[in-house]
Amino acid sequence: MNTGKRVVVGLSGGVDSSVTAYLLQQQGYEVIGLFMKNWHDDSVILDAECPWIEDSNDAMIVAQTLGIPFQTVDLSKEYKERIVDYMFAEYKAGRTPNPDVLCNREVKFDVFLKTALQLGADYVATGHYCQKETIEKDGKQVHRLIAGADKNKDQSYFLCQLSQEQLSYALFPIGHLQKPKVREIAAEEDLITADKKDSQGLCFVGHIKLPVFLQQQLKPKEGNIIEIQKDAPMYLQQQKDESKIDGDIAANLGILTRSYEYQPSDGKVLGQHNGAHYFTIGQRKGLQVGGTPEPLFVIATDTTSNTIYTGQGKNHPGLYRKGLFIPNDDIHWVREDLKMVAGEQRDYMCRIRYRQALEKVSLYRTQKGLYLVFDKAQRGVTPGQFAAWYDNEELLGSGVIA
Repeated sequence: MNTGKRVVVGLSGGVDSSVTAYLLQQQGYEVIGLFMKNWHDDSVILDAECPWIEDSNDAMIVAQTLGIPFQTVDLSKEYKERIVDYMFAEYKAGRTPNPDVLCNREVKFDVFLKTALQLGADYVATGHYCQKETIEKDGKQVHRLIAGADKNKDQSYFLCQLSQEQLSYALFPIGHLQKPKVREIAAEEDLITADKKDSQGLCFVGHIKLPVFLQQQLKPKEGNIIEIQKDAPMYLQQQKDESKIDGDIAANLGILTRSYEYQPSDGKVLGQHNGAHYFTIGQRKGLQVGGTPEPLFVIATDTTSNTIYTGQGKNHPGLYRKGLFIPNDDIHWVREDLKMVAGEQRDYMCRIRYRQALEKVSLYRTQKGLYLVFDKAQRGVTPGQFAAWYDNEELLGSGVIA
């Protein structure tokens, strides 16, 4: 039993955090429920997707059911500065951000953690489907971030930017459970959230109308939608260059990880869009262009010229890349003791988006940064997103895709 240890639980109004609070209570912790209010503008939230008022009420009822103290903390100022402003800047620059990863690093395990510590907490706990294991290495405690036992719900990717200090305060009580078991526990304890559907959309905000959200700062601006053919010269050249490598990957990292550079003259105009910053690589919906034999997909965006480049079919070569690059400043190691040095190469598993199956990857550390070369070409490698690498079930590090 953990009598005397105080834990602040981020009660979100969902079933996962509700059961998190219950399990900690059963383990003998002194539990406090804290709801984070991060957003004030309901005009961009889809009404059917559980706005924050409903979530807050559900969190309060859960706290009452469990007999634990409950309060709401307004972090909307910090959330705007650290998450929303970051999103606007990334979209404006033509990159696709991942606010959920940043929300965990900058809000839940930073601003929220500091608030919890001010309340005398020894730990903070969340309803993430991941696990933590603490080992001793060279006389020091090392915290390992392990994938959740439920492979369909594993959320370790969203925590890929956490530091050792942040992990030292973190508890993930449901990480060893399957989702159906979590709902079963909630139902047994008569928690109001037992049958509540999982939240979607932006971290602690809700399911937002992204174009409406972005138009708060990024105004619509008409530009061209250009189609690039599958047999365009740049693809044929890339295939030719890769065929000459002959196994010497380390000497050809630039070729294997380069992205395609498109010009309007490379293709034909199919139609117009209302802003290149509203689109992302791999996107199919929203182009509003018909009449092509195969569906159109976004293969690149250029916010400087306000141009969207597209290609027909899910197997279009513009959708695939063999590798990617992460600059020095954007490399993060959860396991600081396992950092790579220039000239080093290691083989791991990797994903470049949530829910993607892990893929075999080779990491090459250079003076410039970190190159990731996959065994199989990856679809939809997107600048601004996070690549996270694993050793079996353990997430070791991550970085922002250039």
